[in-house]
Amino acid sequence: MKETVHHFPVNIVATSSAVLVFWLLCFANLTFVQADIHGAGEQALAKIDIYKATLALDGSALITAYPRILGSLGEDSEWITVNIMNEKPSADDWVGVFSPANFNASTCPPQDDQWQESPYICTAPIKYKYANHSNPEYTKTGKGTLRFLLINQRADFAFVLFSGGLSYPKLVSVSNKLQFSNPKAPVYPRLAHGKSWDEMTVTWTSGYNIDEAVPFVEWGMKGETPKRSPAGTLTFKQNSMCGSPARTVGWRDPGFIHTSFLKDLWPNTVYTYRMGHILSDGSYVWSKVFSFKSSPYPGQDSLQRVIIFGDMGKAERDGSNEYSDYQPGSLNTTDQLIKDLDNFDIVFHIGDLPYANGYISQWDQFTAQVQPITSTVPYMIASGNHERDWPNSGSFYDTSDSGGECGVPAETMYYVPAENRAKFWYSTDYGMFHFCIADSEHDWREGTEQYKFIEKCLASVDRQKQPWLIFSAHRVLGYSSNSWYGLEGAFEEPMGRESLQKLWQKYRVDIAFFGHVHNYERTCPVYQNQCVSKEKHHYSGTMNGTIHVVVGGGGSHLSEYSSVIPNWSIYRDYDFGFVKLTAFNHSSLLFEYKKSSDGKVYDSFTISRDYRDVLACVHDSCPATTLAT
Repeated sequence: MKETVHHFPVNIVATSSAVLVFWLLCFANLTFVQADIHGAGEQALAKIDIYKATLALDGSALITAYPRILGSLGEDSEWITVNIMNEKPSADDWVGVFSPANFNASTCPPQDDQWQESPYICTAPIKYKYANHSNPEYTKTGKGTLRFLLINQRADFAFVLFSGGLSYPKLVSVSNKLQFSNPKAPVYPRLAHGKSWDEMTVTWTSGYNIDEAVPFVEWGMKGETPKRSPAGTLTFKQNSMCGSPARTVGWRDPGFIHTSFLKDLWPNTVYTYRMGHILSDGSYVWSKVFSFKSSPYPGQDSLQRVIIFGDMGKAERDGSNEYSDYQPGSLNTTDQLIKDLDNFDIVFHIGDLPYANGYISQWDQFTAQVQPITSTVPYMIASGNHERDWPNSGSFYDTSDSGGECGVPAETMYYVPAENRAKFWYSTDYGMFHFCIADSEHDWREGTEQYKFIEKCLASVDRQKQPWLIFSAHRVLGYSSNSWYGLEGAFEEPMGRESLQKLWQKYRVDIAFFGHVHNYERTCPVYQNQCVSKEKHHYSGTMNGTIHVVVGGGGSHLSEYSSVIPNWSIYRDYDFGFVKLTAFNHSSLLFEYKKSSDGKVYDSFTISRDYRDVLACVHDSCPATTLAT
């Protein structure tokens, strides 16, 4: 017989003086299916069994945080000092940051068969640190000071001291509340191409729904009277998530996502912009002022520079949430790109963005991390397994890698010029480049809807105007000597290139880029497992095959190679890095692989050719001819 448990509507409220009053209730013990709650285990927050939290308030323990008002000068982030005093310290004490600060049983999902009894805390913290992080003497003195970097996430914050480690947390003390001066402010702009070359989209996050304020972007050329473009508003709810932890402990309200379309842009022109909201009383709320350079006309002959990488993840500048050093290269990649921001024009992040894995708060953290890049150049993304995959949700792979997100946050937080953003394949142009971005989390094999799109995308480009044809997808649909691909024997994603290689060859794709495998590898120009050129660094003349590049070393933990080195593998690097393509004109392209640690070039090649070299007949790419005259 199931025991009846009575719950009382007592909120957990963080205040400096009365907090203990609200905590004088015991927490119910419970059992939960851990596999469902934790997700893939690659997210640091998944290590916290917050649903097991019990009450262990200690009047002798005290945790305080300051300053209490954040962003008073309009900042989107601020450093916080947290002081701890605890007469019963232990090595596994930790401090979690909860937002909103009122975390209570009302946030728990409806009880179902997974729960034997309901918990009192059902929401994971947005980040955490061990209490001894900055003071190794904490266990002796009971005193510690921690520094946290908070970003504006539309709600207030409280710091909570726990004992018992991450597996059996016991709540000891709660801090005062902290809050940004305007928690609803428009933040974290993300630029992306629209569906035409002369259109730029601006997407951002705020706390304003359309019944509170009207969103728009004010923009224009420097020195001219700015114009205003309206913005659409989207969001998603807890019941939009496909499973745990996104639907349970990982859920956090994402706020409102606004997208404005800036149209009829002049090519290669600098524009300034800022996001705004008109409140119901007629007043305005403004973001900071940003700027971008519009795209060149398709085929335009000018210096054009592209950055490509995958699998970056997010990391915390304050050192919180470090679990097995899972994403050690993320900040290095971010910082190198910020440092070099004046020397590239567009970014392609080809899947696995924050590795939120169902902890929705981490999407805010990621958009804040990359804001200096995304607010300045188009940031084009592809869908990865950690964004999309979930059993019985329509993904090609029946895994739980998305932590229950099933693509919803990625599709909402970032704009891509796809016909259907739930199907993450699209094409886009940048001057002399034409990009075909595939979605490896949906079926790409011959006869599918996506296969037809890929062929149409490759066939539609005019190579006289756009000589540089680039294919990209998250998973390795081409070639990789990664260890697990080696064990499977084909050195590719299963069924990866069987259908696609004839398209790459027929339409003479220059380079195919892939992520998913967390390292760097470059092949020779290859077709059907055979190198079609003996050259390694300076390619010229007739194009005989596609060069395949794995560039999944954006920041997440590195992947091992197979001990077997295939004959098509030219260069491998077990490190974090990214690729830069530079088109000097219609006949000259420079490829550079740079390490995130120092920004230096470690692998490179050039392509030099004329239009006739693209047209030349090679194996399996010859158009039909006739003997008629």
